[in-house]
Amino acid sequence: MLKIVIQNLFQKEIISPIEERKVIDLIHENRIDWMHACGKKGRCTTCKIIVHEGMENLSPLTEREEFFMGIGRLKSHERLSCQAKLIKGEILVSVAEENKFPHMDYSE
Repeated sequence: MLKIVIQNLFQKEIISPIEERKVIDLIHENRIDWMHACGKKGRCTTCKIIVHEGMENLSPLTEREEFFMGIGRLKSHERLSCQAKLIKGEILVSVAEENKFPHMDYSE
C-alpha cells in the first residue's frame, strides 16, 4: 500500500494499492491539480515535490533529476514528481512555493 501526504494541501492523503507508481500519476488520478509544464517529460522542474519524509521510499534519481541537481534547479530534498516513483511505504511532501497555482487554496 502506497501513501502520499501533501502537507500544504491540508494534509491531503492519497492511497494506492498498486506499488511502484510515478508520484505525479498518483496525484493526478486523485484529481489534484499539479503543475507540469513540459507534459511530464522531465524537461522542466515545475512538477517538483519537496520531500519532508520518506525519501528512501522513492526510486533512485533519474538522469533528468541528476541533471537538474547539477545545475542547481533541484535540491537534495526535492524530486521531480514526473520522474520519481513511489516504490513502497509513505512520503510526506509539499508543493514548492514557485509552483503553486493561483486558483488553489494551500495550507502551511
